[in-house]
Amino acid sequence: MKRPVILLTGGGTAGHVSVNEALIPVFSEKGYEIHYIGSHNGIENELIRDGHPEVIYHAIQSGKLRRYFSMKNFSDPFRVGAAVLQALAIIRKVKPEIIFSKGGFVSVPVVLAAKMAKVPVVIHESDVTPGLANKMALPFSNHIFTVFEQTLNYVPAEKATCSGAIIRPELFDGDRKEGLRISGLSGEKPVLIIMGGSQGSAVLNEAVWKDLTAILLTFDVIHLCGKGNLDEMLEDIPGYTQFEYVTDGLPHLLAASDFAVSRAGSNAIFELLALRKPMLLIPLSAAKSRGDQILNASHFKSLNLAHVLKEEDIGLRPLSEEFFSFIEEKDNLLVNMEKVATPKTPEEMVEMILSYRK
Repeated sequence: MKRPVILLTGGGTAGHVSVNEALIPVFSEKGYEIHYIGSHNGIENELIRDGHPEVIYHAIQSGKLRRYFSMKNFSDPFRVGAAVLQALAIIRKVKPEIIFSKGGFVSVPVVLAAKMAKVPVVIHESDVTPGLANKMALPFSNHIFTVFEQTLNYVPAEKATCSGAIIRPELFDGDRKEGLRISGLSGEKPVLIIMGGSQGSAVLNEAVWKDLTAILLTFDVIHLCGKGNLDEMLEDIPGYTQFEYVTDGLPHLLAASDFAVSRAGSNAIFELLALRKPMLLIPLSAAKSRGDQILNASHFKSLNLAHVLKEEDIGLRPLSEEFFSFIEEKDNLLVNMEKVATPKTPEEMVEMILSYRK
């Protein structure tokens, strides 16, 4: 008997993949044949192909949706059109019961093709306000799930549900001793993990390196710099370890960490919240983004779940001083974290998705 098929899509950043990664084992346990449509060169290609060999990966073209002028704005519509045809051919071949879209540029042609093939689509939006890709895909979808309650103000009420955050269960399996072994740290000082997102943050990296001597007086540091951003001159400094990007070992590194400094992508901050890690959030500035991370960070700050530093304010005083101020809030942050509702399990989210299948 042929297995039922689920098709997942989403890419461009790790945040557009992590929820799908949390759901894949559940769909597999339910007997689904899992297909994934992503781009040729996006991070989803690496994460899905390397981390989930049970998933059949399909690469399509992916144009970029820009809010600014670029000559590529004239050529990319043709690439998107080609991607729609590619996605349509895949959908008609594999015949999924339903498609789950996590957003990102590559998901738009998939959703458009699904509408043409009359396959139901469920979208997931992690940020307070919908991203451009999900805004474009929303009219062609059957339902949208949101992480934030406020997001319901920006989407059609008749096809929206606030499902809350979905956390990868393997994050709770981290072992502190293993994290210290991987990082080469003793753990005698509080461990601070600094995460600039899957692509890294040049401004954060430079601020850390500039003030590293002072930071290491108080902390041992695990620094996730982003691909291609390692500083070889800092390889042998006691109490400091750097990685480009970590996948399988991340639960252990988080378990070894006492504090976290992070960008304010929704998936990352809810994972830190679920793990009860006091966090300093440094959202992408409005000049570099649509402002979604600023809204996410502001929401967490309003609930006293995080300390927030504007990217524009980095450098106004040594970063070590900002860290010292932040750790003084530790007890208050932890108390407020305990008041937050438990996130959805992947099993619960899968059941919600499948309720919209044809």
